[in-house]
Amino acid sequence: MAAAAASASMSATAVLIPRVPAAVRTTHCSALPPVPPRVSTASFSSSVKLTPESRRFPFLQTKATEDTSVDTGELFDDLKEKWDKVENKTTVLYGGGAIVAVWLSSILVGAINSVPLLPKIMELVGLGYSGWFVYRYLLFKSSRKELATDIEALKKKIAGTE
Repeated sequence: MAAAAASASMSATAVLIPRVPAAVRTTHCSALPPVPPRVSTASFSSSVKLTPESRRFPFLQTKATEDTSVDTGELFDDLKEKWDKVENKTTVLYGGGAIVAVWLSSILVGAINSVPLLPKIMELVGLGYSGWFVYRYLLFKSSRKELATDIEALKKKIAGTE
């Protein structure tokens, strides 16, 4: 009776696990079936040979032309002409400065994040400051009014209407 139960369980196992040819079979300790062998890409014909970089970004492929010289004088004249057409130059400078500041701060945060213990310490400092800010400015009605007047004064100072 035990032999019949064992053969029944073996046949049930054989039904659940797909059969793989003996040449491909490998020993493994997983309950998952083995992965089939990889199909060679040499059988496919392609007119474009992709490198590892171009496989990741196939939409960035470009073809180089022989005429790669750039007339720097013409480029600077064009840029100067476009800069002269801009009416509000301070806004453009502030916008460019803001973009550079965000870029540099992302580099700084990435460098800090790579130091093993520093990100957790900075997280604690940020949590502590957030708690202090809520206690100091948001918890009580009088301090919220003080924060609102400080913000309005800052707006007037920035706008130059003070």
